[in-house]
Amino acid sequence: MGGIKKGWKKTAGVLLAAALLISTLGGCAGGSDINNNKETAKTRIFTDSLGREVEVPEEITSVVSSGNLAQIMLFAAAPDSLMGISGSWSDDAEEYIDRKYLELPDVGALFVGHDLNYEEITKLNPQIIIDVGEVKDSLKEDLDEITDKTGIPAVHISVSIESMGDAFRTLGDLLNQEEQGEKLAEYCEEAYQLTEDTMKIVTENGEKKSLLYCTGENGLNVIAKNSYQSQIIDLVSDNLAVLKNPSAKGTGNEVDMEMLMNWDPEIIIFAPDGYYEYVKEDTVWHSLKAVNADTYYEVPNGPYNWMGSPPSSNRVLGMLWMTKLLYPKEADFDLKEKVKEYYKLFYHCELTDEQYQHLTERSILKSE
Repeated sequence: MGGIKKGWKKTAGVLLAAALLISTLGGCAGGSDINNNKETAKTRIFTDSLGREVEVPEEITSVVSSGNLAQIMLFAAAPDSLMGISGSWSDDAEEYIDRKYLELPDVGALFVGHDLNYEEITKLNPQIIIDVGEVKDSLKEDLDEITDKTGIPAVHISVSIESMGDAFRTLGDLLNQEEQGEKLAEYCEEAYQLTEDTMKIVTENGEKKSLLYCTGENGLNVIAKNSYQSQIIDLVSDNLAVLKNPSAKGTGNEVDMEMLMNWDPEIIIFAPDGYYEYVKEDTVWHSLKAVNADTYYEVPNGPYNWMGSPPSSNRVLGMLWMTKLLYPKEADFDLKEKVKEYYKLFYHCELTDEQYQHLTERSILKSE
């Protein structure tokens, strides 16, 4: 009996030693996996448009935007990488945008509303936060603060209507979506070239139209010349709204009817859901030649305003629309075809003829 006990103890000791060895090896294997994961989670240095050298993951699959402007471009380039949205979608977005994107959590915005939700972003834990748009005075500090509060790298990509193609290439490279980024870039550059070619003919013939873009519920706000919001308007028309302090906001500068009468443009463009539908019955507005000549129109809208608000890649669509609207003979392209191509490429949506007609019924279809 004692021999059996002695043998059992010896066997137990061997088993215990083996178990400890296996445990140790298992622990090493686990540690090795962790180290390997760290090694495979490679990073690189990305120099953003502010000149900041930011360490970012080499393979980015999850992202949050700092606002709507960036969101529009990110949705075009890499929709499935978006983990949140910057403010709710428009009411008609469901007609064009897949529901799974409509249900993403709202993380707010850095500038518009100033309600960026750091807690929600931290919970989502994206690999990167991307800001796109014009350079603001405090932007470096703002992005550094985002990283300080969330521990997530934040970068800025500057963009204008002229540099939209380059911005998409940069996004494509950053998000490992080079092919899609190139397609988006080529569309933007072709659209800009079509517009430039048209405007060259128009300018040579001295036929550039005078215009005002009116916003606000009473139509008494204008997008002033030489503002970030006016880039397309200034490109394709003689923007009469020359003001000392152009507003960078999508709502523009507040003016009065006397100023509109003094400018008296050939064409008036109204922002979506603005004063367009009331102008016909408002006798005061009939003192303007654009109203009398029935050359006033409303910007198409869905899922975003084609002219801006926010001034993102949706403006490329607005540029084509406005060029064709103002100069139908000189603009040598099929707008419906270009619009359908845009919706497929940027919104991942197959636009129908009926949807196109609905979008343009207060502009292109009205002018035909």
